[in-house]
Amino acid sequence: MTDAPHDSTHEDRATVERELRSMIAEAARLDAAVVGKLPADTELFGPEIGLTSLAGVTLLGAVDDRFGVDVAALDLSLDSLQSIATLTEFVMAHR
Repeated sequence: MTDAPHDSTHEDRATVERELRSMIAEAARLDAAVVGKLPADTELFGPEIGLTSLAGVTLLGAVDDRFGVDVAALDLSLDSLQSIATLTEFVMAHR
C-alpha cells in the first residue's frame, strides 16, 4: 500500500485492462471469460481473438466512448492494436 493519495477518477491498469478485455470480447463476439483468461500479449487480430477490421472499428468506438481516447486519431499506424497489452498501455498513456 502506498501513501500517495488515490485519484478515484483514474482507474488502475488492472481495471482498465479488464474493461478493455470485455470490450474486445464484445467486439469480436467472443465469450468474455475466454478473453479474460488470455495472456496480455495475445494479438487482437491473431487466431485466438480473430478481430476483424469491422470489429476493430467497433472496438475503437467503444474505447473512445468509455475512456475518451481516440486511438485512430492518436495512433495513425494503429500499433496500439497489436495486443491486449499494447492497447491497455496506449489507453493508460492517453487518458
